[in-house]
Amino acid sequence: MAGKPGKNQNAALLLYQLKRLEQVRLEQGGGELAPAMRLLKRWQSERLARTHAELLAKPRYRLAGDYFLTEIYGDKDFSQRDHNLERAYPIIIRTMPAGVLHTVAMAVELNALSWELDTELLQVLLEEFGLTESLDEETYTSAYRYCNNYDRRLHQLELIQTLGQDLSKAVRNPFIYGALLLARAPAYLAGFGALHEFIESGFRAFRHLGDPNEFLTTITGHERQILDRIYAAHPQPFALAD
Repeated sequence: MAGKPGKNQNAALLLYQLKRLEQVRLEQGGGELAPAMRLLKRWQSERLARTHAELLAKPRYRLAGDYFLTEIYGDKDFSQRDHNLERAYPIIIRTMPAGVLHTVAMAVELNALSWELDTELLQVLLEEFGLTESLDEETYTSAYRYCNNYDRRLHQLELIQTLGQDLSKAVRNPFIYGALLLARAPAYLAGFGALHEFIESGFRAFRHLGDPNEFLTTITGHERQILDRIYAAHPQPFALAD
């Protein structure tokens, strides 16, 4: 039976995902978020917060929820952080254990895939639905279906589940978490403070979370239901309470 990927494999995976993220960033202009993309990302983040409001209101889950809503799905400009991540690649592969490398690679993959999906969705919203300065649920779900990328959306949810489980395991390892904390000062001195904060905030959130099963299963389960309802043209796909 094959074992877990080694450090070299994880380093190669991270480099591949970094190049993938760089490509999608370049296709978006490589700079700060365009107003239309900012509108889309803000709409999605606010929708996620509403859908999972009951879960995210629990103190135990607040940090993990904030991590996904702001660091993965937020409407902030992460171009400098992503650029720093690629620039810091030689340092990261030398100083981080294989387990952390794998977790970082998963986070970058989720980021890159989310950007690809959002870019496709925005293109459809602009070209097929005439998106201007506002976005409503009916337009969003119609454009979402038009993209016809169900399998990739499903993979996005699988990545969230796997990333959350990996983070939860890594933070329980005192060697890994200790090494990450010790790297904080050197990272800031080298100009990679924002990047280190991105990595550390994920570890901190899941250290606070404890057992991640309810959090991850609830979110990915609800989002899978919503995905299926959108593709089934349900008139209120986000109203799961109905």
